Amino acid sequence: MALFEGAGVAIITPFTEDLKVNYDKLGELIDFQIENGTDSIIICGTTGEASAMTHEEHLECIRYTVERVAGRVPVIAGSGSNWTDTAVYLSQEAEKRGADGLLVVSPYYNKATQKGLYAHFKAVADSVKIPIILYNIQGRTGVNIQPSTLVGLIRDVENIVGVKEASGNISQVAKIMSLAQEQGVTVDLYSGNDDQVLPLLSLGGKGVISVLSNVAPRFTHDMVARYMAGDVKGSMEMQLKAIPLIDQLFCEVNPIPVKAAVNMMGVDVGGLRLPLTVMEDAHQINLRRAMEEFGIPLA
Repeated sequence: MALFEGAGVAIITPFTEDLKVNYDKLGELIDFQIENGTDSIIICGTTGEASAMTHEEHLECIRYTVERVAGRVPVIAGSGSNWTDTAVYLSQEAEKRGADGLLVVSPYYNKATQKGLYAHFKAVADSVKIPIILYNIQGRTGVNIQPSTLVGLIRDVENIVGVKEASGNISQVAKIMSLAQEQGVTVDLYSGNDDQVLPLLSLGGKGVISVLSNVAPRFTHDMVARYMAGDVKGSMEMQLKAIPLIDQLFCEVNPIPVKAAVNMMGVDVGGLRLPLTVMEDAHQINLRRAMEEFGIPLA
């Protein structure tokens, strides 16, 4: 059984005016997501600004989310780091706090070899019992998990079950699924790019870990559900409709635009921690226009 099928939200972390975690607002966001069909909450990922949190904040966000969700949907906790010992620590602590699964990004900056990636992910997985989804995003980490490395890990390590694929390389995704088929390995494949959900579903994907879901949860859920129900044309039309909005949600580095978007919806989720800065005025105008054209109610 996959951790989830459908649309999981890479949820933002709301802050107070003095940039402390706003747990009351986080609770509201979690409820809004679940009430609008989101199939999983992914806490403390890139979109949640986990890289600008202390370990204590990181783990408290996980604990709070698990408690607030109360079993309604799976909670997947980001627990990756560029140092294996830190990734092990965060993963073990997330498991203790009740996370249903982990999202573990490739070690960044260090730029490990494929052998190093294998050893890193295996060490993290061996330290916990809950399922792990690997996160492949070379644009942020500087390294690419090669298809043979990924499939080998899922084949060899019982609780490494899948991948959030954000390489943007459809040929690579096809290679992953082809290798898996050849070796009799089940890969739980999730799109890490909102503009490529349908292509990855067509290659055997289970769904998406989505930024778009922060502002359009029901839409994103339904786009995947339609595909899974056999309405490929309807799902395709939804994917294409969302492209202009998705473009604006990524016109600056994530999560700058999506946090601005949620604020535009009248939900005060606060600002960003440095080194992220407020969205450029011209980009805000374009984002607001795209949201209006998509049909998202604005404050």
